[in-house]
Amino acid sequence: MEYTSLYRRFRPRRFSEIRGQEHVVAALRNAVRDDRVQHAYLLSGPRGTGKTTAARILAKALNCLAPVDGEPCCECEPCLAVDAGTSFDLHELDAASNNKVDDMRDLLGKVALGTPGRTKVYLLDEVHMLTSGAENALLKTLEEPPDHVVFVLATTEPHKVVETIRSRAQHLELNLLSAETLGSLVADVVADAGLDVDDEGMAHAVRSARGSARDALSALDRVVAGGVTTDDTTVADLLTALATADAGAALGALAAGIGRGREPRVLGEALLAALREAFLVAMGVPPEQLADADRDRARSFAEQVTPAMITGALETLGSALVAMRRAPDPRVDLEVALVRLTSPASSGGSDQTVVEALTRRIDKLERALADAGPPRARAAAPPPQPPAPHAAGPAATARATLAQAGTSQPPLPPPSPPQSQGSASRESSQAAPTEPSGTDQPASEADLPTSDDLVAAWDEDLSEMLPRKARARFSAARFVAVQDGSAIMALPNEPHRRRCAELVAEVESVLAARFGVPIPVTLTVDDTQVAPGRKASPTKPVSSSSTDVSDEVIDPDELVDADDSDGSAVEKLTEAFPGASLVDPT
Repeated sequence: MEYTSLYRRFRPRRFSEIRGQEHVVAALRNAVRDDRVQHAYLLSGPRGTGKTTAARILAKALNCLAPVDGEPCCECEPCLAVDAGTSFDLHELDAASNNKVDDMRDLLGKVALGTPGRTKVYLLDEVHMLTSGAENALLKTLEEPPDHVVFVLATTEPHKVVETIRSRAQHLELNLLSAETLGSLVADVVADAGLDVDDEGMAHAVRSARGSARDALSALDRVVAGGVTTDDTTVADLLTALATADAGAALGALAAGIGRGREPRVLGEALLAALREAFLVAMGVPPEQLADADRDRARSFAEQVTPAMITGALETLGSALVAMRRAPDPRVDLEVALVRLTSPASSGGSDQTVVEALTRRIDKLERALADAGPPRARAAAPPPQPPAPHAAGPAATARATLAQAGTSQPPLPPPSPPQSQGSASRESSQAAPTEPSGTDQPASEADLPTSDDLVAAWDEDLSEMLPRKARARFSAARFVAVQDGSAIMALPNEPHRRRCAELVAEVESVLAARFGVPIPVTLTVDDTQVAPGRKASPTKPVSSSSTDVSDEVIDPDELVDADDSDGSAVEKLTEAFPGASLVDPT
């Protein structure tokens, strides 16, 4: 006799034999018992959860000669015909391969024909695969079918079924089965079939099912056939490598898994599923479909890493899986993702780095409090000395800076007559590096952070703490040094420095909030910068020959009108192209 697979041999024959779908069973059985069967049902759910089985049992119950409390007897001729697949009362159509308008018209042309039983049941599987024309052809008949016809639509992706079809059918959703339910199913099948399977084999079938009854019995078939490898610990080894930030171990585990015949994408998806399980366990909501071994593995991994690390790994691995679809060698994308996940910047090493940075920051704050006692209020800077007559540009900058900081500003003498652009630019560039821009009481050298600390804090999140206007202006700024009790910040050019001087108090405020001590900021010009994202070069004064186009003064009296005798632009073009003629656009 030909061997029949376990999931076909032990397919439920009555509603009561369907496991884990009590809400669907109750709705269908009560409808048959109370004679309230709808004209159309939409059954949706993951694969192997019982959609087709429920539709076949409904067809048996509607045509059974001796139903009992809404259940088919499974002994009469109509019931046996449905079980054997020879019934004229049940018409199954695979909508994935019969999805054209002509296929649907052929089906609808036979709807009104009678059958031997009381009710003709049409089962359309994977109904979301119908084309738009086929869906429209189905709508009218689906809404008002003949009295003896019931439509059952099954799909694994209900969101792809058009709303007009969903609204015409009663939607019943089937769920994934829990690990406990699958374990009971596998144990009963092993006992009824007399299979020689140990506890480890049954646990493997439950673990491979991931909530699907059909997948559980298919995996049990593989266990019986001896096609299960017990040494495939690739996912567990990858999780261990991620937890210990060992790139070599991660790449070795991946190579071992590929050597066993598993595709890189399959391994990536398995690792992604394991990371998701660990994340849910860490959040306190483990999936019900998890077997005990998987639950223990997820809990162990979650205890070794932080939830932030798990979410970062999920994002990185998900991006790698998307990139693998078009990659010439999918292994490369997966290997690069594993190296990134095991590097100190994205693994447990990042936590250690954060702890060390916080420790250094706290130490500095404690030293500042011990030296200065209560927090010092911001002190007004001493009035500046009257500037030299030729320093009109820096004087205007100083006035704007002090006004922004809220300090009193003595009246400045009127500027001297304008000088040439070259001398003004030279004097401005010479005064820029030494111009104090803040009004905080200067801290001692020991309290000030190093330039590396300033650069790290600025790149990390300090610049994001500025108001929107200040953040835009200082986007090209970079800390380059700490000297003479102040932080030196470089800007690309002199006009940019003058605009930033108006808002330098905002930078000093966030620096004081971050490092706990007032940090004066001195703005200087570094004309070697080419882009905001590049590292600042050592500062140097602006060349005396540099000129600012925005500062160029234009005298309207010096402008000269164009000569009318030269002709228009059209005439000039005609002269430039001999033989050309003007075409009237009208």
